[in-house]
Amino acid sequence: MLLCVTANHRNTPFETLERLSLDAGFLAESVAAGADEIRGAVAISTCNRVELYLDIDAPPIAAHALARQGFASALAALGGGEARDLTTTADVLDDAAAVHHLFSVCAGLDSVAVGEEEIAGQVRRAAAFARESGTSSGRLDHVVQEAIRTARAARAQGDASRTGRSLARLALDLVGSRLTDWSSTEVLLIGTGRYAATTVASLRERGAQHITVYSPTGRAQLFAQRQGVTATNDLAAALASAAVVITCTTRLSVSADDVPAGTRALIVDLGLPRNVDPAVGALDGIALLDLETIRLHAPLVHWSAEEDARAVVDAAAHAYVTAASVEPAVVALREHVLGVVQAEIDRARARGDDGRVEEALRHLTSVLLHTPSTLARRHAAAGRGDQVLDAVRTLYGLDVPASDAAADQAETRSSTASSANP
Repeated sequence: MLLCVTANHRNTPFETLERLSLDAGFLAESVAAGADEIRGAVAISTCNRVELYLDIDAPPIAAHALARQGFASALAALGGGEARDLTTTADVLDDAAAVHHLFSVCAGLDSVAVGEEEIAGQVRRAAAFARESGTSSGRLDHVVQEAIRTARAARAQGDASRTGRSLARLALDLVGSRLTDWSSTEVLLIGTGRYAATTVASLRERGAQHITVYSPTGRAQLFAQRQGVTATNDLAAALASAAVVITCTTRLSVSADDVPAGTRALIVDLGLPRNVDPAVGALDGIALLDLETIRLHAPLVHWSAEEDARAVVDAAAHAYVTAASVEPAVVALREHVLGVVQAEIDRARARGDDGRVEEALRHLTSVLLHTPSTLARRHAAAGRGDQVLDAVRTLYGLDVPASDAAADQAETRSSTASSANP
């Protein structure tokens, strides 16, 4: 079964995640080598999430235990209290929930700033590393590739996606309408994660030249060196001199007491949860734009595009999970038909076939298998996956095992029937 162990900005203190510098490759390799039942592992580690996707050949209860145990053991090997803390806050999702979570993550719908575009690349690189290091499995690689394709489809929805506008870009567009010249504007960036780097790039696209970065965790200098900006450890002085302040750290970083008297600035809070105390917005000279304010001022098409993107993700995840419930039947049917065809090809070769009969048989096989394979997945999506399994078993006499998804559906139907007929 497919599982996801996730410690992210929704269930883990951001201070813990930001201090960590986990080697995702080591995490995947360590867990994959921990038990024979673990057929594959792919790990993702960013500034606001540590996630482990696993393909485990075990019953649900045992699979959950292996997932948690593997995650905990790998983090213990990495060392540090922060790493061990993740084991107590992490959630474990299985099958349908794990697939939907991966699709949402890849499409940027589970990010600190909804619509983040960089996460799909991070997922792609994690999957590629797992393939190269041998820690992945066919099932894991397939679900990741489907997630990446879904992310592209989700981004294609609506005007905001077609023009490549993330939430940060949308916020900067709103800020730019109040400025005369980005090049002469003093900008303070609070945060040093990957989304902060993306924000720096977006600022430079608009001509911003004076960018200062402050980090609540003391990482401003390293970030500044990498990004070619100015670092500061004095938040009050930086706030006093900035005309635009952008926060993206997912922790409360600016309170009313932090803002010096007389400060005049436009503060953009891209954090989720908020980085700026709402009381800051009531100070004289301060205009505060948080995610909800940006949503109210944004063009309606942007937010309808987000809803469309979520609809795409929901539909794709549902289709993938339901198709998986009939995959054993599709595989068994293909193997059976291909075996029969191969026997005919062998006989044709023995009679001196020059390759034309073989080519015709393989083409015919592909055509004949396409329709039942497509219809099987379509019937599964309509809730008739068990009928597909029964049909293949009955018509072809094949021993088709029930998939995890089909077994779960059968168990749900049995539980429902039992409760209805006590």
